[in-house]
Amino acid sequence: MSTLPRVLIVDDDAFVAEALAALLQREGYRPAISNDGQQALDIIEQDHANDDPEQGHFGVVVVDLGLPRISGDDLLRDLRERFPSVVPIVITGFARIETAVAAMKLGAADYLSKPIIDEELLRAVERAANHHALIDENRRLRDQLEQRFGMGNLVGGDPRMQKVYDMVQAVAESRTTVLLTGESGTGKTMVARAIHTHSPRADHKLITFSCGSVPESLLESELFGHVKGAFTGADTDKPGRVLAAEGGTLLIDEINSATPALQLKLLRILQERTFEPVGSTQTRHADVRFILATNQELKPLVEQGRFREDLFYRINVVNLEIPPLRNRPGDIELLAEHFLHEHCEEMGKQRRLGPETREVLQTYAWPGNVRELENALERAVLLSPAPTIQPSDLPEHIVAAAGEPRATPQVHTTDTPSESTPHDWVPMPLSEALEGPERRILEAAIKANGGNKQRAADQLGINRATLYKKMHKLGIPVETA
Repeated sequence: MSTLPRVLIVDDDAFVAEALAALLQREGYRPAISNDGQQALDIIEQDHANDDPEQGHFGVVVVDLGLPRISGDDLLRDLRERFPSVVPIVITGFARIETAVAAMKLGAADYLSKPIIDEELLRAVERAANHHALIDENRRLRDQLEQRFGMGNLVGGDPRMQKVYDMVQAVAESRTTVLLTGESGTGKTMVARAIHTHSPRADHKLITFSCGSVPESLLESELFGHVKGAFTGADTDKPGRVLAAEGGTLLIDEINSATPALQLKLLRILQERTFEPVGSTQTRHADVRFILATNQELKPLVEQGRFREDLFYRINVVNLEIPPLRNRPGDIELLAEHFLHEHCEEMGKQRRLGPETREVLQTYAWPGNVRELENALERAVLLSPAPTIQPSDLPEHIVAAAGEPRATPQVHTTDTPSESTPHDWVPMPLSEALEGPERRILEAAIKANGGNKQRAADQLGINRATLYKKMHKLGIPVETA
C-alpha cells in the first residue's frame, strides 16, 4: 500500500492508548486516540461525513472492551452495521475464550490480550490495514465501473481487464458482432451482459445459447426453431432462441462446438440477417445483435478444417479476449472480497477471510477461473461455522493444490553414481535445489526494475505479497535495488 491508513485507538487507559499510538506512528501509521466508546463513534461519524481524499478515513480501530458510555461490544456492533469498511481489532485485559468468540462474532478481525506485545499488535494492524485496503479498492472499482459502464458485477483492477472494460464501452453502442474468447469460467457471459446492458437494445432480452450443451441433432431446432411435423416428436411449432432475442442480443456460447450445418446457417444469418426455422420454407428476418463466445482457439480449428474459414473471418471483427485468473493474480483477493460480500448479503451472514485463507486463495492456480473462485466462496460462506473463514472451509482440492509439497526423491546408497545421475549432484529435495535459480531470477527482476517491487512482481506474474515472502525465504534483502 502506498499510504498507510488512519488508525483510531479506543482505550480508557490514556497511558496505554498513548503508548500504542506512539508505536504505530513510528511504523508510519496515522493514529488518533479516543478514551470512551461514544466519543469514538462520534469521531468515526464525523470522519465519514468529511469525504476528504487527502485525509482518508479511519481504516482500522483498536478497541478496548471495557469502555465508558458505550461498551466495546456495542461499539463493535455499531461499526459492523454502520461502517462495514472499518476493520476492528479488540484488546482486553480480561482474556477469555468466550469473550474472544463474542468479539469475533461482532466483526473483530483480531483479538489481543494485555499487556500488548508490540510485534503482535503491528502484525494485527497490518492484516487489518490490508483487509481495509481490499474492501476500499473493491468498492472503488465497483463505483468506477458502475459510473463508466454500469458494470458493478465485473471486478478487476488488472490492466488486461481495464482494456476489456474499455472495449466493452467502445462496442456497446454498435450492432457489430463481437467474439469473446477465453477459458471456461473467465466471465464471458458477464461481459456479454455488460455489452447488452449498455447497448440501445438494453430494453429487450439477452438470450444465451450454448452449442456444447445441446445434442447435435437439436442444435438447429433450438437456435432457429421448427415447425410442426419437421421431425419425429415435433408436435407443435416452436420458436427458437433467435426469435426469443428479437430486438435484443443473442449470446451463442461454445461456438467451437457448432456442427458444419449450423456453421453454414450462422454465416447466412450474420451476413443477411435472415433464416428459416427447421422444416419451414418461410424466410424470417432477424433483428438481433449477435455475440459469440468460445473457450477454444478457432484459428487452429480453421486450419484443421473443423471450422469454416469464412465464418471465422465474419465473426472475428471485434475479438475480446478475457484473461484467465492465473494471469491476473492481483485480482484474486478483490474478487474474493466481492463474492464474499455478495454471498454474505444473500445468506444474511457476517463472514470474513482469515489470513491463511487469503494465502491459499492467492497461491492456488484456479483452473476453473472466476467461476471456480465464486463457487469456493459461496461454499465457504454457507458451511463456515465461525465468522472467520478458514482454509478448512474451502474445498479440499484447493487447499491441497495451493500447498508446496516437498519432493522426496529416492537416494541411492551405493557409492557408484548411476549413469543417469550427474556426478556433482548432491541428493536433496527438489524445492531446495530450485532455490538458487529462483533467487537469481528474483534478483534479476528486481534489479531490472530499479528496485520497484510492484513492477518486478507484475513481470513475474505474482503479487507483491508473494514476492516479499519469496525474498524473505530466499534471504534476499528487502531493500535490494
